[in-house]
Amino acid sequence: MKIAIASDHAGYEEKERLKPLLDELGIQYEDLGTVSEESVDYPDYARKVGDEVASGHVDQGLLVCGSGTGMAIAANKVPGVRAAVAWNEQSAQLAREHNDANVLALGARLTPPEDFPKIVRAWFAAKFDAGRHSRRVEKIREIEQEELLRRAKG
Repeated sequence: MKIAIASDHAGYEEKERLKPLLDELGIQYEDLGTVSEESVDYPDYARKVGDEVASGHVDQGLLVCGSGTGMAIAANKVPGVRAAVAWNEQSAQLAREHNDANVLALGARLTPPEDFPKIVRAWFAAKFDAGRHSRRVEKIREIEQEELLRRAKG
């Protein structure tokens, strides 16, 4: 598995702390920034990760910002991305199992540092359950495609 990982300034420290865990889990990653705690705009990094996931260059994405919410909102604007904010192991697991989420967004300011590894482990251990959830995920794809067509028509 290969993922794209990125953060804004608020999530930089946690992003860097997650890299050894990813190595331990055998997950290859491409770090798309940021490279310091200097203030940056989170949508820029969410889009980079979203583009990599949507294009198929990576299997999944991992984003870290202050709350996780801004990154998830921005990443979800990229067609094909299903980003979820997880605040605990169960929310990470269910996002993968029920929603086939392909981008995990974490909040560095709202999540205790000791919980990050647990959440990330739960995320990568979980697989899409398909079954009854497939119909629902397909409906999400349909909404996305219909909106893209509507906008293209003007």
